[in-house]
Amino acid sequence: MNRINQLFSNNPRNLLSIYFCAGSPSLEGTAEVIRTLEQKGVQMVEIGIPFSDPMADGPVIQQAATKALHNGMTLKKLFSQLADIRSQVTIPLILMGYLNPIMQYGFENFCRSCRECGIDGMIIPDLPFKDYQAEFRPVAEKYGLKIIMLITPETSEERIRLIDQYTDGFIYMVSSAAVTGAQHDFNEQKQAYFQKIEAMQLRNPRMIGFGISNRQTFETAAAHASGCIIGSKFVALLDEARGNAEEAAERLMEALQS
Repeated sequence: MNRINQLFSNNPRNLLSIYFCAGSPSLEGTAEVIRTLEQKGVQMVEIGIPFSDPMADGPVIQQAATKALHNGMTLKKLFSQLADIRSQVTIPLILMGYLNPIMQYGFENFCRSCRECGIDGMIIPDLPFKDYQAEFRPVAEKYGLKIIMLITPETSEERIRLIDQYTDGFIYMVSSAAVTGAQHDFNEQKQAYFQKIEAMQLRNPRMIGFGISNRQTFETAAAHASGCIIGSKFVALLDEARGNAEEAAERLMEALQS
């Protein structure tokens, strides 16, 4: 069974998934960040593929992607850094990136490299759902990989049902129709959205991301899903710590408890 499916197989609650951008703030820190996050109890990690035009990302992740590209991070370099990662960690690992660099690499080549490294799935925010169904899903399934689709407060119920029917892993619930970035709390409108999706009783588990940075936002979101995804907050802490993953992770855990 795919590690993503294993993680969600017992209907867990309060899961924590962390996103960081590979190659930022230091080019060679990728494996160390992943190892440290697992040691700190994080249940899943999303490894960002830097891209020059990250449409869905706010300033923090945009800056991290720019720094990673200036450092020389490429998909080829990233896969070389991940070549031995499965001898070091056991949690599910997901690559998150935009379609352009993946297509430049070649999607089947990308899937093959993912399988060789022990990657479990991918999130491609700008992948059209029709293209996913017709072209990408069969190739990903061939290599045992899950493609995770995103939904937002503006996503129609019909589309949500289609995503639920034709994906197998988890659904990434974007908390708001905005770019990534830490928030202090979620207003009633966003909480109503969480409740609406929960009431749909979807087949797939759900993880909520965008805006989660402290105990209040984590607990509010996690009450309506399997858990939460934190990106910008950890990326900022990792940058402040000059790539010291231990320090960044400890500061994040403190923020989630206060």
